Amino acid sequence: MDEPKYKRVLLKISGEALAGEKHFGLDFQVLGQVADVIKECVNMGVQIGVVIGGGNFWRGVKNGEGHIERTRADHMGMLATAMNCMALADVLEQKGVDPAGQEHRRRVRQRPGQERRRREIRRHHL
Repeated sequence: MDEPKYKRVLLKISGEALAGEKHFGLDFQVLGQVADVIKECVNMGVQIGVVIGGGNFWRGVKNGEGHIERTRADHMGMLATAMNCMALADVLEQKGVDPAGQEHRRRVRQRPGQERRRREIRRHHL
């Protein structure tokens, strides 16, 4: 297998793409195909960052059209994005891919004083 051209890739997935032919909601066949491609890249050693939209559930300004206050409509759009993130994370986990990524976890563990701060927080809450 050839060495990948890029070590890190940022993948932007629109919410509409996750709806597939239904044009609304989630098409789990599409989610599975996306997860398969991500898994293949991860297995090649490529670090993947994923940005997901929420347009398959909600378009704040378009759907609200004066019926819902703008900020509330934007919040609804953020919830739609979170729903898509959770769905993709679940499909990735089913396929054996860690959605948070091992590299992220290694970096978090290596922060100076991190474990000490965790112990202090635990003592404070006990």
